[in-house]
Amino acid sequence: MMNPGQSPLGSPAAGIHVLADDDPRWPADPVQQAAAACQGGAQVVQLRSKFATDRQTLEWARAIRTLTREAGVHFVVNDRFDLALAAEADGVHLGQDDLPPSRIPLEALARLEVGFSTHDLTQARVAGAMKELDYVAFGPVYGTASKKSPYSPRGLEALAEISQAVAPLPLVAIGGIHAGNIRDVLRAGAAGMAVISAVAATPNPAEATRELRRIFDEALDEFGAGELP
Repeated sequence: MMNPGQSPLGSPAAGIHVLADDDPRWPADPVQQAAAACQGGAQVVQLRSKFATDRQTLEWARAIRTLTREAGVHFVVNDRFDLALAAEADGVHLGQDDLPPSRIPLEALARLEVGFSTHDLTQARVAGAMKELDYVAFGPVYGTASKKSPYSPRGLEALAEISQAVAPLPLVAIGGIHAGNIRDVLRAGAAGMAVISAVAATPNPAEATRELRRIFDEALDEFGAGELP
């Protein structure tokens, strides 16, 4: 859990989250994506495995754990707290259709940080009251083709509203984030931002990550802590 009084921008959820995704559209596999993300300076790598078997997912997760540990990068496994534990990940990220955070065993909660995706104000308010969470994700902020979603783009105004609703938990923005809108997303109240195609679909994922990180860091310096929500 985030320490009382800790700024969202100082939490492990802050920064660029690169999702190492197993969608066959991408030219690199999840481990290669994660290696590039670490090389490019991502603060968090999330393994998103929607097509592979549990055995393959765990193999990827263990390889990514090695990479992220060497690089000092936070590592999160999506959807499955058991695989996160088996891979010695730092956290698990859950969606609305996954096991509810309240059902994760206490011994697992002691070892894992927990993030939770939301898509509207009602879901966000419920998440904000969950004692198990370390951060809340919200989106899609913009339109995205990286993954299927029944939700329409929410926009920056909704993102700002959600940021206030879940405080003091840090908010991670998802959906359509790229180099051109990082400043707007940060200004709206997000401590972190998750990307898939902005890295995975590029010919040089490491350089794409490096550019995202550069813009994020410059935006923090530009705005100053006093100007951010």
